[in-house]
Amino acid sequence: MDEKLDIVAIGESLIELSSDTRLSCAECLYKYYGGDALATAIAALRAGSKVGFITRVGNDVFKDYLMDSWQAEGLDISQVKIANEQNGIYFIARPHDEEKELAYYRRKTAPSRLSIEDISEDYIENSKAVYSTGNAMALSLSAAEAVLKAFKFAKEKNITTAFDPNYSSRLSTPDDARENFNNIIPYVDILFMNDKYDTTNILEIDSAENIIKRLWDLGSSTVIIKSSQKGGYYTGYSGNVYFTEFFTKEIVDTTCTGDAFNGGYLHAITSGYTPIEATKFAAVIAGLQATGIGAIKSIPYKNDIEEALKEVM
Repeated sequence: MDEKLDIVAIGESLIELSSDTRLSCAECLYKYYGGDALATAIAALRAGSKVGFITRVGNDVFKDYLMDSWQAEGLDISQVKIANEQNGIYFIARPHDEEKELAYYRRKTAPSRLSIEDISEDYIENSKAVYSTGNAMALSLSAAEAVLKAFKFAKEKNITTAFDPNYSSRLSTPDDARENFNNIIPYVDILFMNDKYDTTNILEIDSAENIIKRLWDLGSSTVIIKSSQKGGYYTGYSGNVYFTEFFTKEIVDTTCTGDAFNGGYLHAITSGYTPIEATKFAAVIAGLQATGIGAIKSIPYKNDIEEALKEVM
């Protein structure tokens, strides 16, 4: 494409089938799409960014639904390739006043076939920022190599790189996640982590300030720690650490809330906001997303974001 992109995201897509009652009792499941890097891409897009997505989509009954949905959103899908493998699926139930249920079916799916052949250097060079996650790298060795290639090239061209380990025991072990993290971190400018899974499983450090200092030493210029323990975000850059509270405490569903935050942050940074302004902007998007049902479905659009921003900016 000729028009310059703000953000290129690399990762997997999944079919989301959800219910507001326990899965064992559900008579109807609602269809949408999901995936951590995809959620970040959609959050940035709905905030106003021009966003491209690199993945492989399975040539099954869900292919047209995924491709048509993304095109309707305005997502650039010129680098999405069709593979003969199936698309992954996850089931999620959010029963009232009960613990959320999750079941994933994502082995040997199309996104796991991602490889260095899927990374166009021209496409990367036509963007302001490149984003991916530890989940994308955990899909397969070839997917990890694809992400690494994109980040290395972006770094060479002075294109901003952003990464979230987004550790999940469903996809990876701490040792494997740590290996992927150590491979990618020399090429990461902006690093997102959470203090519930990432910092404890990958870095084995509890203090947000100590984590940020350690990551500065590893080369990431900006570090954001999403802290469920403290109820907010630590933003570390230029030798200082700032704290921003969560936007709302009226939380309904936190599925993909961290990914929505990342998309808001990347939109803000590529639009000229300072890191602390970007954190405040992203906190609003994450807060609005958490008040709705559904991962990507509940990510807010530009008008709702602008109205909520009047409270904090």
